[in-house]
Amino acid sequence: MRAILALEDGRFFEGESFGATGTTLGEVVFNTSMTGYQEVLTDPSYRGQMVAMTYPLIGNYGITPVDDESSQPHVRGFIIEELSPLTSSWRSQISLGEYLSKWNIPGIQGIDTRALTRHLREKGAMKCCLSTDPAVSNDKAVELAQSGSGVTGMDFVREVTTAQPFSWDPAEKLSRKWTIVKGDGTGIIREADGEIYEALQPVRHKVVAYDFGIKLNILRQLRQAGFQVTVVPAATSAAEVLALNPDGIFLSNGPGDPAALDYIHTIVKDLMGRKPIFGICLGHQVLTYAVGGKTFKLKFGHHGGNQPVKDLETGKVAITSQNHNYATDPDTLPSNVKVTHVNLNDGTVEGLRHLEMPIFSVQYHPEAAPGPHDANYFFDEFSKLIEESR
Repeated sequence: MRAILALEDGRFFEGESFGATGTTLGEVVFNTSMTGYQEVLTDPSYRGQMVAMTYPLIGNYGITPVDDESSQPHVRGFIIEELSPLTSSWRSQISLGEYLSKWNIPGIQGIDTRALTRHLREKGAMKCCLSTDPAVSNDKAVELAQSGSGVTGMDFVREVTTAQPFSWDPAEKLSRKWTIVKGDGTGIIREADGEIYEALQPVRHKVVAYDFGIKLNILRQLRQAGFQVTVVPAATSAAEVLALNPDGIFLSNGPGDPAALDYIHTIVKDLMGRKPIFGICLGHQVLTYAVGGKTFKLKFGHHGGNQPVKDLETGKVAITSQNHNYATDPDTLPSNVKVTHVNLNDGTVEGLRHLEMPIFSVQYHPEAAPGPHDANYFFDEFSKLIEESR
């Protein structure tokens, strides 16, 4: 079945439909990860967007539920060059096409994703329309794209945050690292089904994690680093969080425009100086506003697992996983907030540290699902910050 991807500037790409049928609107961005398409689909930070994968062959290892990063996919459409006709992984339960059909998400394959990516790099991310409807002409699809809301000024956090607070992994089953190490060695757990895991380390700190669109692997890695985590909705007041008496507060990733989250800015500002705070991605941007700074929209964002970031204090460079459309404006930051990391591709701010309060943040994803593990150490940095603040 024919499918069309139309951009608001009038350019369009014709291809073949897979997944669900229908017409959907959103903002189109490209992701440079070579693997991890399922994690991309289920990352709440993509709410309101369609994702084009730059790697040409997608779907070859299928879909397995344990790789989900949330309870459902959040993209409005999926754009690839070629859909693999086979799923060869022993872990796969359904194909990518079946998965998208199940969640009513249209996909398009057979388009030149290199041309699309080059166009977005030159013109910037933009509103789009993906349609499989034969009645939707190319011109009509462009009109529909132009009528979309995009992401600027949008609060998608309210759509993805948890409805109620909950304790993460109280049975200590979901956070364990799967391993191939066998035997009866110390710290190895063998289950009745033959699966083998590394035992979790003891809990050292209790933290509250604000769910702005939190990924499951963030929760897994917090627990692996010795944190007991209580997850709360995005609008939970500072007083409610402080009543839980956590050792620290974590601000998660999430979708949409950080400037539209005035209520969250106020909450975080009320928490500053009361407890140690660690923010990532949208949490980093929210902290920017809480300290008095502002953000701006990037031309095409950072989406993928190959973003080079320099630590200005050590000079070390890490390859990082990122998924964001906005960046901190360094010229708006107060004098008591220091830029600690920068992106080596475009020089944008990638990390902040408050000079008077136990607060720090990074723009990228230390948990990297998918992506490299260079930034895992930030969970230990959070633990050290808590211990130093006692």
